[in-house]
Amino acid sequence: MAKLILVTGGARSGKSDYALSRAETLGGKHYFLATCPVVDSEMDERIARHRADRQGRGWLTIEEEIHIEPTIMSLEPDSVCLVDCLTLWVNNLMYVAEKSNQKFGEDAMGDRVTDFIRAAEIFKGTLICVSNEVGMGVVPDNVLGRRYRDLVGRTNRLIAAAADEVILVSCGLPICIKNESTNHPIIIQ
Repeated sequence: MAKLILVTGGARSGKSDYALSRAETLGGKHYFLATCPVVDSEMDERIARHRADRQGRGWLTIEEEIHIEPTIMSLEPDSVCLVDCLTLWVNNLMYVAEKSNQKFGEDAMGDRVTDFIRAAEIFKGTLICVSNEVGMGVVPDNVLGRRYRDLVGRTNRLIAAAADEVILVSCGLPICIKNESTNHPIIIQ
């Protein structure tokens, strides 16, 4: 693995814009790995806006909602892959499990993240992952919502531990909370 970067933040914090801009400063082919399913007309409009934002900027879009690990491993070396977003990937994994009447809890999510990290290690480029920070808000009022929040939190925590850099975007401002020179959280006193 050349480099793994996690970009996290709240909804509409600017994390995707930051990740896209950051990726475009890097050389090599640029792959946009989109995990968002089309579930309604509003989501279809969002996807169309995101595609339009990338148009003419050299991005190759790959749409994969579930099996992102083999997709990442298949990419050319020395390229850049932006995964947007891990939060929807967790949602998609939960949805598939629910449809199959399978239990999908923290152990299963941990296994998938382990596979994801292995894929990142095999990929010889820069992997930038976008994920929502969902644990800072209101506690969901239902079991499924709380499980989703917990699975996203576990995913973020495990990927952050493996990442070379972790960037928190708040109010459109990137805040480096882990970088490769120290490879541990930055403590401000």
